[in-house]
Amino acid sequence: MAKAALVVYAGTDDSSDAGRVINAMVAAREFIEAGDEVRLIFDGAGTQWIPILESAEYEYHDLYTVVRDVVAVCEYCASAHGVDNAVLSADLDRLSANDGHPSIRSLVDDDYEIVTF
Repeated sequence: MAKAALVVYAGTDDSSDAGRVINAMVAAREFIEAGDEVRLIFDGAGTQWIPILESAEYEYHDLYTVVRDVVAVCEYCASAHGVDNAVLSADLDRLSANDGHPSIRSLVDDDYEIVTF
């Protein structure tokens, strides 16, 4: 069984950023369907995607609902990028083990392959 942590750093500035988020969700879905262990982590500017993905009107919302159970968000960055309330409302896992940020080292120590988008 594979173990992967897919980390989204892409913000919401342009269409290539949207492509990265969609690709990360497609990859997460593939891991889920294979029965693998996967985490989809939104970090840095990537946290800005949470209110967009949570909107039922977003064209890729259905894909998001498939992967939502494996989504986690950087606690510090959600606050820094002004989406803290959206993350709280969505009741998503908030990561803060590394001074308010996700611990990438812990993921590596737990044998996760790290893939960034």
